[in-house]
Amino acid sequence: MKLLVLCVFVAAADVVVNALATSKETQDVKLLRYDFKNDGLGTYSFVYDQSDSSSHNEEGELRNAGTDNEFVAVKGSFSWTDPDGVYHNVDYIADENGYQPLPDHGLTGTPPPEIAALLGF
Repeated sequence: MKLLVLCVFVAAADVVVNALATSKETQDVKLLRYDFKNDGLGTYSFVYDQSDSSSHNEEGELRNAGTDNEFVAVKGSFSWTDPDGVYHNVDYIADENGYQPLPDHGLTGTPPPEIAALLGF
């Protein structure tokens, strides 16, 4: 019983902290673009861009249709700018081997001051 009460308390505290951490900037984010296509047979694509510079695009296609190994293979990317102004981008695929983020194609943005100091910037 004590463990249950502790778990409920921790969960409630997490909700309160997250609610307090929500900034006005997050509340004012606007959807700038949204496109979605779906053929109803397993092939789809979507893209959205938001005013906070976050975006997501994805394409999926049905593979091995009509077999026991039928699945939708996906490729896409998402990006955002963190509170320190650093831009992040993740390219990925998801297929019969699961979700696979692709290797970064180079550093983007400015490193945090602590990292910059270690690098001699």
